[in-house]
Amino acid sequence: MKIGIVCYPTFGGSGVMATELGMALADKGHEVHFITYNQPVRLDFLSHNLHFHQVLIEEYPLFQYQPYELALSSKMVEVVQKHQLEVLHVHYAIPHAYAAYMAKQMLKEKGIDIGVVTTLHGTDITLVGSHPTYKTAVEFSINNSDVVTAVSNNLKKTTNQLFNIHKNIEVVYNFIDVEKYNKAKEEECKRVALAKPNEKILTHISNFRPVKRVEDVVRIFYEVQKEIPSKLLMIGEGPERKKAELLAKQLGIKSKVFFLGNSTEIDKILCYSDVFLLPSQTESFGLAALEAMAAKTAVISTNTGGLPEVNINGKTGYLSNLGAIEDMAKNAISILKDNVVLEQFKENAKEHAKNFSLDTIVPVYEDIYKSCYHSEKSVS
Repeated sequence: MKIGIVCYPTFGGSGVMATELGMALADKGHEVHFITYNQPVRLDFLSHNLHFHQVLIEEYPLFQYQPYELALSSKMVEVVQKHQLEVLHVHYAIPHAYAAYMAKQMLKEKGIDIGVVTTLHGTDITLVGSHPTYKTAVEFSINNSDVVTAVSNNLKKTTNQLFNIHKNIEVVYNFIDVEKYNKAKEEECKRVALAKPNEKILTHISNFRPVKRVEDVVRIFYEVQKEIPSKLLMIGEGPERKKAELLAKQLGIKSKVFFLGNSTEIDKILCYSDVFLLPSQTESFGLAALEAMAAKTAVISTNTGGLPEVNINGKTGYLSNLGAIEDMAKNAISILKDNVVLEQFKENAKEHAKNFSLDTIVPVYEDIYKSCYHSEKSVS
């Protein structure tokens, strides 16, 4: 099939998942066209099956804020026509689902029916989409998509509570390439570069937004390192990074905390890790936690949103209430203090991650595309 994918091209979970999905579809022989304002960060190559179309926004003095939705919908129309796309898969309700609806209407006037699949990822619903300024448009866009999916049962439930949705929302979990995240061999994983043989390594990966509570990460590690010789790897960039750096300095653990910035080699970084910390205010799914689990890393997280669907309490790691720093630190210590226990949690995490493998989830999307496309063609 010829598939258009619209996403944010950043390190956020929705952009990562959309990019990985596009590359997996291309590997299976589909022709995939990414439509966004920058080349997605995880899209490190282009091929005859993988294409990128940049949305350019002309600046006019008339506009205080440039109308990205208009430029995006126009670009969708252009790419659909030029490359004869059969379906558009848009990730994030704002502004992508709304722009896709407008593109669909413009294409109809040209005698073209295009199927639109909207995937809801989380903050587009829970934080932004439910705001009175956007709620009506988001609700309209969801209801006028041909197929709507959500990345967890929790997100589906939340969406139906916040909006008047008359379409069935299909739950399709995020996925990972399990093979990619197999633990690197010890000689390939240069752990000694960051920690002594007797030290454990804890990791956090995010976009450092307030919802990720990165200061909680530092505070949890502060308690852990009192009892367990350890280091903390902080991967990502965002508005809360400086606060976390300052807190590490104030707590006297600056030399034990490494801020490594953004990375496209998460699998290689996770090969160092023993425990992954994710004390988020909310996570619609928790893709970062799943990536850590696939890399054979135990997870300490909050019990919010879709995290309990990913991190199994007492098996792959532990769940705690929001802000329960002492409890999360205690749970991390209980895993790290005994190498036998640690190894069992790691094995459990890796095994559970297989339930979210690329080979399991991608065919589900393929079936959705086919049903959406055939449904559209039957109408024309």
